[in-house]
Amino acid sequence: MLTRIAEALERLAPPVPPKPDLGAADAFVWHPLPAPRLAPVRRVSAVEMVLLQGVERQKAILLENTLRFARGLPANNAMLWGARGMGKSSLVKAAHAEANAEAPGSLALIEIHREDIRTLPDLLNILRAEDRRCLVFCDDLSFEREDADYKALKSVLDGGIEGRPPNVLFYATSNRRHLMPRDMIENERSTSINPGEAVEEKVSLSDRFGLWIGFHNCDQDTFFAMIEGYAAHFDLPIGAEELRRAAVEWSVTRGGRSGRVAWQFVQEMAGRLGVRIAA
Repeated sequence: MLTRIAEALERLAPPVPPKPDLGAADAFVWHPLPAPRLAPVRRVSAVEMVLLQGVERQKAILLENTLRFARGLPANNAMLWGARGMGKSSLVKAAHAEANAEAPGSLALIEIHREDIRTLPDLLNILRAEDRRCLVFCDDLSFEREDADYKALKSVLDGGIEGRPPNVLFYATSNRRHLMPRDMIENERSTSINPGEAVEEKVSLSDRFGLWIGFHNCDQDTFFAMIEGYAAHFDLPIGAEELRRAAVEWSVTRGGRSGRVAWQFVQEMAGRLGVRIAA
């Protein structure tokens, strides 16, 4: 009877998660369910640093911070915020690639999805026992009304008793500077007993990031620089004047200019011209 009970308990108990092999790849995706694991990514979808135009200052700041961390020096958590499609997530992946180009295998990139933020403490507990330096990255991070996950992120970044592991850095991108919609903050003001304290709790999450790097909508000259940089890199057989004329038409049909729109245009032109490019 005792044997059968022990066997039944073993079947009900969750299996012990395997120790992650951070040497299996340079990038991973965190999957907390059904059993916590780091899935290796064999090929990261990334754009070369040299192709990111119109964000020179942002490139310099983030790259310097990332290289310092990869070298074992102090570095800051970073929030990349601002206009859509201006290369925020591309810059994170490019900085990771540059760090590993300088010192192969020095830095692992670990992507955590927005909906898994509440499991970030579990991920950090796993990484805490590792020697390899890890850059944890959350793309398009934001919080909506009645969303309490931001409290877990706050404590992990700076306020927890254990603190952030010295081998882990956290980067996030967002369209919002304070990660929350304005009406959510205004609602706290109107319904709280002490409006100032309620708003401070919401906004203080952004303060946990040592670096705030802003991205803004690009003008036409910057848009042309992006287009021409891609065209030169991929040897598109088209004149500058014709390229610009087509780019203007494309941006008008898309209702705006950005790095993402530029990349989509270049893919369109490469297809028309019969040129194969690596996506």
